[in-house]
Amino acid sequence: MTSKYKKLFTKFLKWRYRNISNKTFVHIMSLVVGFLAGLVAVTLKNFTYFIESLLKMGIIFSENQLYFILPIIGLALVFVYVKFVHKEPLQHAVSSIIFSLSKKKGLLRVKDIYTPLIAAPLTVGFGGSVGLLGPAVKSGSALSSNLSRLFHIDAKTRSLLVACASAGAIASIFQSPIAAIIFAVEVFTLDLTMLSMLPLLLASISGVLTSYFFLGNEALFSFSLSEGFQLKDTAFYILLGVGTAFASIYFTKMYFAIFSFFNRFKSPKYKLLVGGIAIGIMLYAIPPLYGEGFGFINNLLDGDHLQALGKTPFDAYTGNIWVVIALLFGITIFKAIAMTTTFAAGGAGGIFIPTMVMGSALGNVVAKVINNLGLGFAVSESNFTLIGMAGLIAGVIHAPLTAIFLIAEITGGYQLFVPLMITASISYLMTKNALDYTIYTKELSKIGALLTHDKDQMVLGLMEIDSVIEKNFSPVSPKMSLGQMLHDSVSKSKRNIFPVLDEKEKLMGIILLDDIRDFMFNTDLYDSVFVENLMHAPPEQIFYDSDSMKEIMQKFQDSGAWNLPVIKEGKYVGFISKSKLLTAYRRKLINYTG
Repeated sequence: MTSKYKKLFTKFLKWRYRNISNKTFVHIMSLVVGFLAGLVAVTLKNFTYFIESLLKMGIIFSENQLYFILPIIGLALVFVYVKFVHKEPLQHAVSSIIFSLSKKKGLLRVKDIYTPLIAAPLTVGFGGSVGLLGPAVKSGSALSSNLSRLFHIDAKTRSLLVACASAGAIASIFQSPIAAIIFAVEVFTLDLTMLSMLPLLLASISGVLTSYFFLGNEALFSFSLSEGFQLKDTAFYILLGVGTAFASIYFTKMYFAIFSFFNRFKSPKYKLLVGGIAIGIMLYAIPPLYGEGFGFINNLLDGDHLQALGKTPFDAYTGNIWVVIALLFGITIFKAIAMTTTFAAGGAGGIFIPTMVMGSALGNVVAKVINNLGLGFAVSESNFTLIGMAGLIAGVIHAPLTAIFLIAEITGGYQLFVPLMITASISYLMTKNALDYTIYTKELSKIGALLTHDKDQMVLGLMEIDSVIEKNFSPVSPKMSLGQMLHDSVSKSKRNIFPVLDEKEKLMGIILLDDIRDFMFNTDLYDSVFVENLMHAPPEQIFYDSDSMKEIMQKFQDSGAWNLPVIKEGKYVGFISKSKLLTAYRRKLINYTG
């Protein structure tokens, strides 16, 4: 920005501070952020569909053999972009946003705006079995974060506007404003007060209107509800809830197992090659795994399972309904594998939409099994397809309310609200009991960066260890005499604790002033007693690289100490005092709760 524009912008900021209240400005920004996030979502969708339409020309999609090579091409293009432009590994979209909110005051980089708009369409357009929602949320959030920084918005409001961007992106993609708000609350753990509710609502409305403006009334799912809830089907919805819970646990564990397998390959090139070939093989056998999978879901909702399955090597047997059921169940199993393999091989995308695809297949399978067992039962396959999606969303990302309201809004009414509640709540409760973490949160929980609706845990997660480390302690050497220690350290220090360090700054022990108080004025001991004779081990140590603030607080509680040394990469760096820790905690709590 040139000096001329800087001056103009400075004048604008001054005018804004004088004439527009912070509350009003936040509301204006939420509308702008919602519009930009919606625009990002529309751009992402159109760019991806443009790539797919180019590939559909000719025989590429008429012959399954060419499915084999497309994912490798897409992943190779992403690899080249990441290596020469982005220059660092791609991060999971939602997890990186949560980390930013927790540890970076909602700050996201400029390149997080455009990288998802390039890497995700290349991944999905060439057959990568991932979704576009995560990249849309990441790009929109990065836009919001950088706009907030440009307008000198404080960290707490910036975090709210980042959540507004996610609501705008989701509202734009699904045209479901209520579910978009609830997603921001459940996943980014916002406190749903009037202070946060109105900006989220404005951003969500803005995102929906953006979608309508550019896409018209084009619905994501061409479905109209024909059958409502029937009491006699309650047991089957309970069964579906249990099934989606087990599928959610499988989905999550498979995700981490495949990543663990790919981590054995040190070179990204090997990951790309192995992952690309594996995806190509899966697409050849199961074409619906290609890309996001909205077409697959729509075909199931229309009752056309043969169109949903596409051309497969098993076409000769699809006249048998049990073969169809087996193929649909195969999609339930392999969607998780194809999605994770795409990520592990270097692709970019999200997990939300693959979760919906997997849930739709499972719900349809359950309905078909019930209808074809010959026991006289008949249920709506389209309803079970929809509710299966809700069950997987509730279980995989631990967001049951998002699942319920999203499917309710997709169906254009609340006739399925009761079965949605039954299935989503069962799936969530069973999955939550089996897994404390989600795909979004497991790695964040290890480093203490996880946001939670528990205010105590939330505040501890927001605290930074660097802000509470004190370094004004006088270190002493183990070979130092008592007299030298008193002259060089004790007499010049305002602290009553002294770390004992060797020549490599490794902590050997500590000495408290109370340890030497009884004989510190006995000059006969000054040359005969040494630090190594007086030092003792600290009651506990804090490890900078691995201890979360929750673990640090627990160490103070268990040890009863008032000061604990901090060790970083094997070296002493300072102390944390209980009083400073509690003061910092109180200040953060006051700031967080407003």
